[in-house]
Amino acid sequence: MNAPLLKRPETVSVRSRLQDGGFVTVTATRRPRGGRADVKCSAPGAPRLAARMALVARLARHTEARYDSRDQVVIGMDRAPGEQERDWELAVVLADRAVRGLLALPLEAIANGWSDDWQRGRVEGHQVADLPADALRGGPGNLQHLGALLGQPDAAASVSSARAWFPLHSGGINDSLCWVEVSVYPLAPGEDVGDEAIGVPGMDGVRQQAVRQALLGARHFDGAAQARWRTTVRFGQDGLHGSSYELALVLADRLARGREFVPRGRIIASGASSAWHAGLVETVEGLGPKCALIAREAQAGDRVLLPRAWEADLPPGLADALRSKGASLACVDRIGII
Repeated sequence: MNAPLLKRPETVSVRSRLQDGGFVTVTATRRPRGGRADVKCSAPGAPRLAARMALVARLARHTEARYDSRDQVVIGMDRAPGEQERDWELAVVLADRAVRGLLALPLEAIANGWSDDWQRGRVEGHQVADLPADALRGGPGNLQHLGALLGQPDAAASVSSARAWFPLHSGGINDSLCWVEVSVYPLAPGEDVGDEAIGVPGMDGVRQQAVRQALLGARHFDGAAQARWRTTVRFGQDGLHGSSYELALVLADRLARGREFVPRGRIIASGASSAWHAGLVETVEGLGPKCALIAREAQAGDRVLLPRAWEADLPPGLADALRSKGASLACVDRIGII
């Protein structure tokens, strides 16, 4: 269902009540994009908060009926909420939608709500209990999904999400398995948003482009038509280096699109490629420490996938150690039905 065509105001303000009893005003302004980022956010003296604002706005756009890339939306706050406060998130989402003409809000609108599932259009709750009678509250018994604002069904049923894990090795005690999550939502018939159909909120432009190239290449190998999905990619940690996450990324995307068998546990993978369009899986660095990390962290039902180029140099006993935990190991040189 397409969103109704509403008036597109230049500026929209939404207030949210804070835990100290005061209010923060979120203001969204629309202007021609002119090659700039789609969303720009600011908060007084709080750059990390501004980054979180942009992340929330971009994730919540995932289930919109159509995406219009002609405008840049600039979102600002008149004060910075406390570090643990999150009720402002719903105000950011509503202001972003209203200024683009996707939603009509009353003057002096008040909204409190937060979510860890914005990419599925879900609103999971609100923190502040003492709210004005006309305030919009998020969570069970109140506003549980964004579609309800327009009388539409919960879009989460149309979102398919999947995760895969990859060994994150930095040479220290912070080595861990990191997840990458891919969420896909079908594009409207005739909708073509180009590269912007794949978003990686919170990542810099270079990393976003690398993710897009990997996914577009691997999807080309499927032989399916391009640009069928609006795609949002999230990583469990920031500050990634290298490209060894690519195989996990591609497999998570294939799981989300129904192109891969679902394992009993997790998919844990390490590998990259300079030719995803041909389905090739190539080697990456860090064989020894990454295998040690996988052997330590694997659980029953996990499926471990490593580059075929590693096979001859795998640590002795790795396959048996994984098997004893109920996990499986395969070395692959291409993607497909693994």
